[in-house]
Amino acid sequence: MADLNIEKILNIYNYFDGIIITDEKGVIRYYTNFRTDLYSLQLDRIVGKTILEIHPELREEDSTIMQVLKTGQPIYDRVEHLTTSHGDRVTNICSTIPIMQSGKIAGAIDFSRSIGDDRNRNAQRRYIDLPKLKSETESLYRLEDIVSSSKKINEIKKQIPMIANTDSAVMIYGETGTGKEMIAQSIHTSGVRCGHRFVSQNCAAIPSNLLESILFGTVKGSFTGAEDKAGLFEIADGGTLFLDEINSMEIGMQAKILKVIEEKRVRRIGGDKSISFDVKVISAINKNPMDCIKEGFLREDLFYRLSTVLIEIPSLRSRLADIPIMTNYFIDQNNRRMNKDVIGVTDEVLDLFCQYSWPGNVRELKNVIEGAFNVISSHEISKENLPRYLTAHYEEEQSMMVNYDDNLSLTEKVEEYEKRLIIRAIDSTKNSSLAAAKLKISKQALNYKLLKYGLKERKR
Repeated sequence: MADLNIEKILNIYNYFDGIIITDEKGVIRYYTNFRTDLYSLQLDRIVGKTILEIHPELREEDSTIMQVLKTGQPIYDRVEHLTTSHGDRVTNICSTIPIMQSGKIAGAIDFSRSIGDDRNRNAQRRYIDLPKLKSETESLYRLEDIVSSSKKINEIKKQIPMIANTDSAVMIYGETGTGKEMIAQSIHTSGVRCGHRFVSQNCAAIPSNLLESILFGTVKGSFTGAEDKAGLFEIADGGTLFLDEINSMEIGMQAKILKVIEEKRVRRIGGDKSISFDVKVISAINKNPMDCIKEGFLREDLFYRLSTVLIEIPSLRSRLADIPIMTNYFIDQNNRRMNKDVIGVTDEVLDLFCQYSWPGNVRELKNVIEGAFNVISSHEISKENLPRYLTAHYEEEQSMMVNYDDNLSLTEKVEEYEKRLIIRAIDSTKNSSLAAAKLKISKQALNYKLLKYGLKERKR
């Protein structure tokens, strides 16, 4: 969310009485007060309003928050006079710092300290549970971070700015490791919500009751240990909520999610009031959505609600031309991170990469290159720097090649190679129908080749 260092900001004072964090319009998104003896306003009467709404007597030119949002310049140790809800006059010393994102003002953070009455002050530093703010090193992915020569990926890149500027729900479908969250973050950072929060939650392997409290929030006393806590729909208000692997969510929970998204209102667990929110929902699924519906892992009505825009990310093995591009991209990344000067990969490694099926997709390629950087001793990544499972697969593929008998003609070499491929397909499947499907030929064509090569006895 912000290009700022929280630790530096906390050093402004040895102690402080309150913190307010606003968005770029001055709407308060976070509030903490340690002087309840002076300020009795409840959290729900603060969050969602501007400082001018809370203190009508305060003029815009006298508010450090409004001035910082207007100028983008920090204000330190400004005296501010306010009237409390009890009608008492209070004098604060305020320091307000702009929150910047990509050169634009995304909000402000205001620290205040009451003066003239120290009777109730603890002589120690105040520690608070600040919401997690993205620092520069943890910045979200942007459109330019998507590197590809694939026609399909480039079509998605062209669509992202248009998708980003609507409130429509988006579902991203792709195998594990294809970059679904990168696409989701790029949608967020390309649109009007980029100044607000991007909140991500993986729905896999989380019990339904725990996920419900995470998403919807809780009210103190609703169950043992429960505290007043906002859920992710509230936290993401104004921004984007990314629900990953939504097909792993229990069906009963899916029904609750559907209702909340339809109504755009959420009720905390144990609460008695509904809270409105404005969130762009992006979900992701790692299996074919139609298969998930048929197999009972995804509610059909939830699918249609979440897939107003459906984006399908192709696997890495279906876009081989991207492998050299992404290899160089990850090498450049690791050179900067690890202060190395690797110039590329050997021809053998590139050949290996292009032959491998990459079941883990882009994430697997990224991790393989990072792993190589940990053991490399030259300026090129060689086969010796790669994990054994990868090189073993490559060596097995190479053994399929006919290169041990130079007396064979080209036609004979091709036939020998074809024979080995058929043997491998037959031995790795349950029957000839599956073997034919694996080879992408008809069953009749496979039967002909089995007869041609004398492999009829292998048929099952």
